[in-house]
Amino acid sequence: MSAPEISTAVLPEPVAQTAAPDPDAHIEPNTDDSSDVDSALGGSDVESDTTSLASSVLDYKYENGRRYHSYREGKYVLPNDEREQERQDILHHVRVLALDGKLFRAPVPSNPHHVLDLGTGTGIWAIDFADEFPSAQVTGTDLSPIQPSWVPPNLTFMVDDMESDWLEDWNQLYDYIHGRDLGGSVSDWPKLYAQAFRSLKPGGWIEMQELEVWIKSDDDTLKKAPSLIQLQELIDEASTKMGKQMNVANEQKQKLIDAGFEDVTDDIYKIPIATWPKDKKLRQLGLYIGEVFMTACESYSLALLTRILGWKVEEVQVLIANTRRELKDRGVHGYCNMHFIYGRRPKSE
Repeated sequence: MSAPEISTAVLPEPVAQTAAPDPDAHIEPNTDDSSDVDSALGGSDVESDTTSLASSVLDYKYENGRRYHSYREGKYVLPNDEREQERQDILHHVRVLALDGKLFRAPVPSNPHHVLDLGTGTGIWAIDFADEFPSAQVTGTDLSPIQPSWVPPNLTFMVDDMESDWLEDWNQLYDYIHGRDLGGSVSDWPKLYAQAFRSLKPGGWIEMQELEVWIKSDDDTLKKAPSLIQLQELIDEASTKMGKQMNVANEQKQKLIDAGFEDVTDDIYKIPIATWPKDKKLRQLGLYIGEVFMTACESYSLALLTRILGWKVEEVQVLIANTRRELKDRGVHGYCNMHFIYGRRPKSE
């Protein structure tokens, strides 16, 4: 296959971005029990490499009351059912709220032409991006065909495995490649980033939006949540044994640098869990991300602990229930770091 033609045309001016926050800033707890944001969590249940939407792809696997993808079964351990889709969409809202309405941090050109969304999930980010940038042809890929059928005309979804060799269908140069929450779904990051590098235009940007799968606190109040501590340690152990570690957000900046990207930046947003902060916006973020984690307790642990560590499903459910009780405790000042890591393929090589 001949290499795609590389254009050296000057890219348009990038979309304006606000300054990133200080990730080391202290979050002041709210000492007032009354709040204009509801503190309750958990109030609701929250053979080719490119495959058409055939019946085999839609023949989902069911396990322990949750639904999982069937294409390349077992490559991804999170479910794809309605509860998980709702969790993904709420997490999308958290990111947009954290970014004051923006969808990304990279200095993407104001009129991108070709955009790729890896691991698109419900497709909500790709839909919003295609709406905001009608000049762009956006492609979203995922192992699960759970995306809606009514989408902007400049958006296409594909059932595909991003860890496979990228095919001729993908063999075009992109202005921007986006991925989010890919921890736990990638076994070979250097290969993934090498393929992304080759598929970007010179001067094009890649951005990974990764949430640390690790809750922490600055005032040692996390010690009051032993089940939460145990659960995240088990998730890290099991995902590492599987060969697809979940908690890898901190590693992505260096991995992009090693792949040859330049101007690599890691903007870190400190997101509180639940509504314990004094700051109103942080309380709102905490309310939404709290719901995300209430659902994620099961999404992230059920398959990993039963398949990899040999736990009984009843044992996992007891640990999940205890963890959820701890997540509701406003005396636990937990937070997680949300990373926006982006870098550019050099303009000249």
